[in-house]
Amino acid sequence: MEGLWEFPGGKVDAGETPEECLIRELNEELDINVTAACLAPFVFTSHGYDSFHLLMPLYLCRRWEGVVRAREHEAIAWVKPSKLSDYPMPPADVPLVAWLVDLL
Repeated sequence: MEGLWEFPGGKVDAGETPEECLIRELNEELDINVTAACLAPFVFTSHGYDSFHLLMPLYLCRRWEGVVRAREHEAIAWVKPSKLSDYPMPPADVPLVAWLVDLL
């Protein structure tokens, strides 16, 4: 969704767990290495788009190796949860922001 800010991640490949997918995507998108032990399932969202339905889990990542850098997108931003609403996001991502705000 061009021009929108989104949480890192992507489609789960056949035979892949959601955690394996996120580990792969974090490496592809942000050039960091994460292990499953460093991921904590937090909350999920369910959203119907015109052509598909998305069920998206949100994980908290406690540790990683490497320096975060944009590999697939033009920019990345470290943002406090209270400021996430300042960034235009896909409709499925928006409900997750309130959970992060309430967490901190």
